[in-house]
Amino acid sequence: MKASVTKGLGQGFVVEEVDLAAPVGHEVRVEVKASGLCHSDLSVATFIGGEFPVVLGHEVAGVVTEIGPQVTQVKVGDHVVGSLIQYCGACVNCLSGRTYICSNPEATLRGADGGSRISWNGAPVAQGMGLGGFAQETLVHENQLAVVPSEMPWAPAALIGCGVLTGAGAVLNSANVQQGETVVVIGAGGVGMNAVSGARLAGAGQIIVTDIEDAKLDRAKAFGATHVVNSRGTDPVEAVREITGGGADHVFDFVGARPVTAQGFQMLGRGGGLYLIGVGAMDAGVEVSALVALSSSQKVQGVYMGSSNLKRDIPYYASMYLQGRMNLDDLVSREIALGEIDAGYESLKDGKTARVVITDLS
Repeated sequence: MKASVTKGLGQGFVVEEVDLAAPVGHEVRVEVKASGLCHSDLSVATFIGGEFPVVLGHEVAGVVTEIGPQVTQVKVGDHVVGSLIQYCGACVNCLSGRTYICSNPEATLRGADGGSRISWNGAPVAQGMGLGGFAQETLVHENQLAVVPSEMPWAPAALIGCGVLTGAGAVLNSANVQQGETVVVIGAGGVGMNAVSGARLAGAGQIIVTDIEDAKLDRAKAFGATHVVNSRGTDPVEAVREITGGGADHVFDFVGARPVTAQGFQMLGRGGGLYLIGVGAMDAGVEVSALVALSSSQKVQGVYMGSSNLKRDIPYYASMYLQGRMNLDDLVSREIALGEIDAGYESLKDGKTARVVITDLS
């Protein structure tokens, strides 16, 4: 089969013929129909590094073609969406519903004596985040897959597994936004737009989006933002405090730069919460005065994958989309072929481009 192989830092994405093993245990073979380009994969390929060569790609949607002997949650023919949330299902965190912070995520992978799922010229190839979706087929543990309705289009379906879970989940799960509350979304990229969608589903009274690009802010209004603020020319803290009448209930930081995060904390009203999702720099973080936080009963919380339960949340978002209650179509700015990943990532530098999805796997 064809797969896009990353052979080392800065060496890009190159299509090669690779071999995929037969499924064993809880493994599921999936014919990939769509695979989204997420910046996390680009970061691994360009500066974070890891095990090379590797097949990256963790926003995957496709059809189940074969299952291992211990698989019970999916069947051949199911339409599925993959997620990078890896969970064992047996640890305390999993049993309490917090699968996104599983204590034993490696349980979804093959052991050292199990061989490699992917090989190239007879040598093992790493599989990014247990998914390896930049390929015609992939082999995934059933715990990383959720079944979606067959009428769900492939391109928006692929985005649910990461960007939608992260953005909408931060609002609905991590913050538990209630009807009428005020929400600020810092950063109007694709994941931020999913936070806007989540805020609409929650019934937020005001949804304020800040960014430095007008094109992104125009898109935010189309997704349902009630107010937008261009922070390049306007003090976003003053703007938010004026719009909300004293500060927001919830602020979601999808940028992750220290000055921006500091502004996010200053936007909070009494009892408000700042949620850290984006990491735009290695020194990302925020300094908080304990006295201020105590006197105003404010909190700062890190959010991983929207505190999501993928088996519950992926089908839910698919249902919301099919009912016309969640905008996923406008996230898909461009569809590309498997051999165009480098160009696809380059196009994401344009603020008018929300997300790019591989849909031509030929």
